Amino acid sequence: MADTKQELDKIKARISDPDFLANKGLANEVGIHFFCYNAADELIVREYIERLVNAPSDDYRVIERDLYKIFIEILSEMGILDEVVNMEEENGKDFLLSELQQVADVESFLERMAYSPHERGKDVLFLTGVGKVFPYMRSHVLLNAMQMAFGDIPVLVFYPGTFNGKDLSLFDKFSDGNYYRAFNLL
Repeated sequence: MADTKQELDKIKARISDPDFLANKGLANEVGIHFFCYNAADELIVREYIERLVNAPSDDYRVIERDLYKIFIEILSEMGILDEVVNMEEENGKDFLLSELQQVADVESFLERMAYSPHERGKDVLFLTGVGKVFPYMRSHVLLNAMQMAFGDIPVLVFYPGTFNGKDLSLFDKFSDGNYYRAFNLL
């Protein structure tokens, strides 16, 4: 995998491109792009994202949605965040996974990710925290559901792993499913 810092430096130019912002040249696919990186570089990536989110630009507007923060928000609102440890101890990991996937389902995530109006040709949605919510929320499941809600703006998934144009491999260790409607950003 290429040097993460050098690859991060290319993002700003890419998301400033009017064709990228307009989702042009994607053969009628939604504008979902992956920025893949080595999980060991997570802190470098987070720092870069924070700088980019907080630096105003005339060319684009970054909207960040951290999936882990959304997950915690859902569990807190349901009043079960403090019970998660006990649920696992008492009923096991499989039970916990099943219960949390029912509580924090795709619709719950989409509801908290939503914003309007989308500024077509200007907005870029950054999805972060992908590795922190695995296996409770799987990337390919969420991306399939996002197509209708965010099909008008580009979505950039910061992915600690690899995407070969079809298969997602989280941390280069876990199969995160197939997703063929996305593109590598760089």
